[in-house]
Amino acid sequence: MRIVSLFAVGGLAFTAAACGKAPEEKKDAGSAGKKYSACMVTDTGGIDDKSFNASAWKGLQDAKEANSNIDIKYVASKAEADYEPNLTQYVNQKCDFILAVGGLMGDATSKIAKANPNQQFGIVDAKLPESNVFPMQFDTAQAGFLAGYLAAGMTKTGKVGTYGAKKIPPVTIFMDGFVDGVAYFNKTKSKTVTALGWNKATQDGSFTNDFVKQDEGKKVGDALVAQGADIVMPVAGGAGLGTTAAAQASGGKYSAIWVDVDGCQSTPNCPALITTVVKNIPGAVTDAVTKAAKGDKLAHDPGYLGTLANNGVSIAPYHEFDSKVPAELKSEVDKVKADIVAGKITVTSAAQPK
Repeated sequence: MRIVSLFAVGGLAFTAAACGKAPEEKKDAGSAGKKYSACMVTDTGGIDDKSFNASAWKGLQDAKEANSNIDIKYVASKAEADYEPNLTQYVNQKCDFILAVGGLMGDATSKIAKANPNQQFGIVDAKLPESNVFPMQFDTAQAGFLAGYLAAGMTKTGKVGTYGAKKIPPVTIFMDGFVDGVAYFNKTKSKTVTALGWNKATQDGSFTNDFVKQDEGKKVGDALVAQGADIVMPVAGGAGLGTTAAAQASGGKYSAIWVDVDGCQSTPNCPALITTVVKNIPGAVTDAVTKAAKGDKLAHDPGYLGTLANNGVSIAPYHEFDSKVPAELKSEVDKVKADIVAGKITVTSAAQPK
């Protein structure tokens, strides 16, 4: 308690507790000058969501590894009401770069950035009007399209499914791509695989309304399986772990596709995962912070957009499914990717970054 009390002045006790994993500042012998501080505010999923918060934090860790003059720390938001105070406390601490993680933080970040025009911010999965907020966005519909095509080629029941956490663009863009990939498989193969859980035309489908609760993810995933889906792609952060764990426990009756970070590196359910729709959030964050630390200006326009062409989005290796995915299907997925990059296949989503 004595240690915490040292930080209590100025309302920093919460920061000290929440940022317990933040590296201590180390001063190299003979080094001069101020450290460049990069401070991250997580969404409600927390730092260990095996998804976008965790991958953004890895981006900061990689930036620190690349430049020892960069100091990093984070604060975890427990509720959406925490966004503004968490961002504000980092403004008050004079952090050089403040990173907001997730589209749900858009309104809070916009408000605080507008009030502090000389402060550099960054945000994952959004583009805000304020020029001092560097946007990092990802066209995950492209990689989701590949996952949908793959799932359609792997299903034994002729039904696959997807569900989201909340009906927001960073979530529904995955789902749009996935169902379009299934539709493209059907068109080119004259098949009739059904995609459950999302209707692109009506923009409506299955949601947990939560990024954290695994029991909610399991419940929604189980409902899709009960309708016949033998492959499910949750786009729900940590809540999706309820589905991946259940898929693994099913003994192969059904399997899953993870999102954001390679699930075989981030979750304990690799045996149940065919692949992952990956967003290269770590690379985008590392690049932005290392450039800013060198004094380079981060251009609000165009910002960063991850695509298949620049490896900002991708599908992960098949890992334990490598021998189960037919060689012909692997080749077809590679061809579809090449056609998307070349512009021969156009992937669209109402949620695509503008």
